[in-house]
Amino acid sequence: MSVLAAFFFNMVFNFVSGLLAAKFLGPDQFGRFALALIIAGVIQMVAFDWLRLSAVRFYSRASRADQPELRATLDFSFRVAALAVTGLGLAIVASRLDLPPSPVLLGLTCAVAIANALFDYHSALARGRFLDRVYLRLTLTKNLIALALVAGAAYVTGSALAALVGMCVSMAGATFFARRGLADPGSPLSLAARDLAIQCARYSGPIVAANLLYMLVPLVNRAIIAGLWGYAETGLFSLAYDVGVRLVGALALALDILLFQVAVRADAKWGRAAAQEQVARNAATVFAVLLPCTVGLWLTLPSVERLIVPDEFHGAFSEYLSVLLPGMFCYAMSNCAVNATFQIDRKTWPLILAALVGCLANVALFVVLKGTGSPHAVASAQSWAFVAAFAALLVFAVRSGARMPRWRDLLATCAGVGAMYVVVLPMRAWEPGLATALAQASAGAATFGAFVLALDIAGMRSGALAALRKRR
Repeated sequence: MSVLAAFFFNMVFNFVSGLLAAKFLGPDQFGRFALALIIAGVIQMVAFDWLRLSAVRFYSRASRADQPELRATLDFSFRVAALAVTGLGLAIVASRLDLPPSPVLLGLTCAVAIANALFDYHSALARGRFLDRVYLRLTLTKNLIALALVAGAAYVTGSALAALVGMCVSMAGATFFARRGLADPGSPLSLAARDLAIQCARYSGPIVAANLLYMLVPLVNRAIIAGLWGYAETGLFSLAYDVGVRLVGALALALDILLFQVAVRADAKWGRAAAQEQVARNAATVFAVLLPCTVGLWLTLPSVERLIVPDEFHGAFSEYLSVLLPGMFCYAMSNCAVNATFQIDRKTWPLILAALVGCLANVALFVVLKGTGSPHAVASAQSWAFVAAFAALLVFAVRSGARMPRWRDLLATCAGVGAMYVVVLPMRAWEPGLATALAQASAGAATFGAFVLALDIAGMRSGALAALRKRR
């Protein structure tokens, strides 16, 4: 429950701080802010993400006692990567190159990458050891500081640079306050082993490469929009993308953190076959949660825009997010449902092939659609590129003999979502606002919930009853 609470607060605070930053910065500065964040994400992924993935997969209470050199290797590798990225940032600032984002902004992205990687790495260590309270404290501290500093800096200065500095301080500060709970004195850096680092890199490398390819799609697309239509249009596009990712993506990530560790534990206790069975059940659960939430977000989009989106972003927000949602759903399903089957088997190269399919589809679709002369062509290309990557990943999973979720669960979910769509769609024409949003959410939840109760979709009804009986 602590992990669920942490993700709930993380999602809410990220959502609020992002909207406040957009409101106070305006489309132009928010476009620069968003572009810097995604560049920082690429740097973080290349330099640090293999450490986070390795910690989630291999670091645990058992390995802490039996294999102290693992934590030492991960810690030492993080320090080396941080030094390399720091050197890159200093070189960019000193170069004074005439780049579209200023050298100072680009250099600051390296600091953001290190700070965010520090937070994510320590979060992964807490997850690996099931330190739920430490994880909750880490997440809450980061978000409270970020809400004050990022939104505050944007309000006071109206500068993307100041908001990025606030983000760095929030993540580094949260990690500092949680350091004692995650300390591992039995793993000094002298135990670090080169062979173990290579082993971790071999496991994580294909996953990192695939995620990097996926991230390059929105990065390139934001750069294209900035170059052809200006930073203000990039800001409009980025807010819709960021809000969608923070709602759909954060929900999927919360499910992945809870469910993937269950599969890892099943692999350790009962073997690979049991783990693959668990992965198939996990995929059904993710599908049964993500699909109604994604469709529900689209159904309530006019009210969502009216209630939370700054006035300068109205209109463009709904148009962009409507186009982006199918791709966001498929990307979340890829990362949090299908990828796990390859991760459990430690055969992660198909992830790269699927990501390549997505990149090529993005280029091909943009070439086809650019004749419209609209930035929405970029959003369409991105969305359907993620759909194509998801389809390719499913094909690879089937060909590898992966266990699939029960068709009964998938069809029951689609039936429930279809019924929800029929019930809520007429309400989309109502006057947007809080009352409409509440009515839509209540009707949608009641409709889909009835299907869950009647058909026990993905075992959610029986699981909830079992948990309730155990608690009593």
